[in-house]
Amino acid sequence: MNTEELVQDWAPLPDIAELTGLGISQVRRLLEDGAICGIKIGDPKVLRVPLDFFVDGEVVKPLKGTLHTLYDAGFDYEEAIVWLFTHDESLPGRPIDLLRAGNKKEVRRRAQALAF
Repeated sequence: MNTEELVQDWAPLPDIAELTGLGISQVRRLLEDGAICGIKIGDPKVLRVPLDFFVDGEVVKPLKGTLHTLYDAGFDYEEAIVWLFTHDESLPGRPIDLLRAGNKKEVRRRAQALAF
């Protein structure tokens, strides 16, 4: 399964701006700061971000630290998205779902273990 199919709901940056009530430059800042990430998908290829990175118009709080942990482990944006959205029996569930529920401890521990 490719990344585009793995994540069910994607949004381009203008839609993220509308969802969050932020300006487009503030959304780009979230990308630059690593608070969210996205990849170019679709036809034509447009930078899109998974909508599951947001709850009630806000970025999922523990997402930024988890993404930075994955980047430190050598993941690129697409690999980080795949890891976050792939079901893990031992968690159980998808890491993104646990982060959305506020359970970052186990997800971060797993992400840190990837670096070794």
